[in-house]
Amino acid sequence: MLVLTRKKGESIIVQDNIEITILSVEGDVVKVGINAPKHVDIFREEVYISIKEANKESAAPAPTNLDALMERLRKQK
Repeated sequence: MLVLTRKKGESIIVQDNIEITILSVEGDVVKVGINAPKHVDIFREEVYISIKEANKESAAPAPTNLDALMERLRKQK
């Protein structure tokens, strides 16, 4: 992990087209602003993890559906 120190109002540039600016620091809370192209998805970590879990669950067949499919295939033989 790259660790950088920035002050309020300072920025970090990522690959020429993403700018991350420190807007404020209050106690343990840091407010950042992100300028990025619209095609770049940006999520809070907890939201990103939730989306990945939901996608993983929807892609996996439910065991009952899989069992029903196997039973139908056995009957067709």
